[in-house]
Amino acid sequence: MSENIRLRGKYYYYDMMIDGVRYKGTTKTTDKNLAEKIASTIKSDILRQKHDLPTVVNYANNYTFQDLWEQYLKSQAVSIETVKLRQHVAKHFLPVFTDKSIKIITTDFIETYQLKRKIETMSLPKNKDKRDSEISYRLINIEIATLYNFFAFCIKKGYLEKNPATGIKKLNELSRLKTLSDSDIDKLIAGATNKLTRDLITFLIYTGCRKGEALNLKWDNVDLQNNIIAIKATKTKYDRYIPISKPLKELLTGIEKKDDCSYVFNKNGVKIGNFRKSFITACKNAGIKDMHIHDLRHVFASKMVKNGTSLYITGELLGHRTTQMTKRYSHLVPETLKKAVDDVWGKK
Repeated sequence: MSENIRLRGKYYYYDMMIDGVRYKGTTKTTDKNLAEKIASTIKSDILRQKHDLPTVVNYANNYTFQDLWEQYLKSQAVSIETVKLRQHVAKHFLPVFTDKSIKIITTDFIETYQLKRKIETMSLPKNKDKRDSEISYRLINIEIATLYNFFAFCIKKGYLEKNPATGIKKLNELSRLKTLSDSDIDKLIAGATNKLTRDLITFLIYTGCRKGEALNLKWDNVDLQNNIIAIKATKTKYDRYIPISKPLKELLTGIEKKDDCSYVFNKNGVKIGNFRKSFITACKNAGIKDMHIHDLRHVFASKMVKNGTSLYITGELLGHRTTQMTKRYSHLVPETLKKAVDDVWGKK
């Protein structure tokens, strides 16, 4: 039996003769050492199949974390964005795990890493004066989840017997709940330098819509006679309906309809793709820091809840529902929801 490893293009390829039969193919790796190990494993698999030998788990092989990390990244059928996220997350744990044999990485080792990252996060300038319960550890949780998925891959491939990341508890994650006072709302709207931005900010505050829902809103979905806006299926994959309050109706009737454009919010008859820069300018003019467009949903929700609207109705208006709740929504309809928004925004 003989085997040969050669670099052809991007990857190393194996070429071997076993019992007079030639086998060749790609190892799908650019690392020669790993390619040799993969070829050796392939040879063992072929021999087991030819001679009907029992499958032997490969966790006895001394693979390092780095050996299998690139293989893991390339084996996953995920989006480019997900790959980039994993590579970004890996910047934190690769220096710690890279040269470690996957056989010696234990649950204790990962928990020690988690504690190390927690201490680092607590020491960040923005967190120094905060209590532990006030700090978000979302990135660390993503790192541990990524490690869990990596080791699950290793088990599937026969390189490990048990997942050392199993049973590690998540750290507390804080949701971003930035909101504004009534005076800050007025300042933000006044801080917009053009009518389009002003209208968009006001619309998002009065409806709790997502940015994409507002930018994709068409006049066909706005019923000013019955005071209802139909938000077509987007992120939640089903339609929902938003009652038009009195001040929202004033806003919408003040927007000029364009014969050549069906979109409510447009610039000279052309649908706009984003208004992030103009929103940042409005925040700067209003003296409001650390505010994102998506935070306007929180402004809407907190305003509703503080004025006595139930969490259930507020959730319905925001579109936070399950498929089962969708059916109940059709019976809940307009009058209760209309009263809810009018009670809050009609006072303004």
